[in-house]
Amino acid sequence: MSKRNSSEAKRAARERLRAEREKQAKKERTRRQLLVALSVVGVLAVVAGIGIFIAKLNDQDSSGDDMAVTTAGAKAEKTIDVYEDLRCPACASFEQAVGEPLQKGAEQGKYKLRIHLGAIIDGNMGGSGSKNAARALGAAKAVSAKAFADYKQQLYSAKWHPEEQGPDKFADNNYLLKVSDTVPELKDNKAFEKAVKGKKYNKWAKDMIASFNGSEIQSTPTIKIDGEQVQPQDVPAKLKDMGVDLKSGKEKTK
Repeated sequence: MSKRNSSEAKRAARERLRAEREKQAKKERTRRQLLVALSVVGVLAVVAGIGIFIAKLNDQDSSGDDMAVTTAGAKAEKTIDVYEDLRCPACASFEQAVGEPLQKGAEQGKYKLRIHLGAIIDGNMGGSGSKNAARALGAAKAVSAKAFADYKQQLYSAKWHPEEQGPDKFADNNYLLKVSDTVPELKDNKAFEKAVKGKKYNKWAKDMIASFNGSEIQSTPTIKIDGEQVQPQDVPAKLKDMGVDLKSGKEKTK
């Protein structure tokens, strides 16, 4: 009796030991699988992080012009970049000739229109009108993209654009506000008026000009269509090819 019980006890003990070993082995397999899974996730996370980092670097390298103002056509496939100086007489002539249809073509979604503002004339001739007018446009942009575009059009108009050899009128905030009264969204806009008279958009203008300088543009106006430089006199033909009516800026009907 005692011998049989002893034998059964030993067998039961062996079974418990075997079960415990299997249990431990199963835990070890699960632990190893978990470690492998975590390692894979970690590698993927590192790879993804590197990919995001590289993408950001590529974005920085490819743009160099983060401060450009998109006035219309943000979702369009094609892009037109216009590099200008607000005191530049050639820029004024360009805007007076094709500025309106250029803007309307973007509003129709034919292309994204991006405006870059520099201060070449401030540097070459002295004064602060280029930077100061850019600062006022920054305040207009805070109102709306349309206010920005309409105000820019007025600043370049034959009526308001100063002579190159004349006084630096754009350095005078009162003159800039006088021009802004011709823009419905800006007329009697106290917040805009306060921004023009104050220093709120000084940094915006400084960053915009630094961005312009970083693009290594040597003269204004410079126009690029999908990154390819186009001579200003060739822009009307390019716009016509895109289906923009140069007389009214409206899309042609076929």
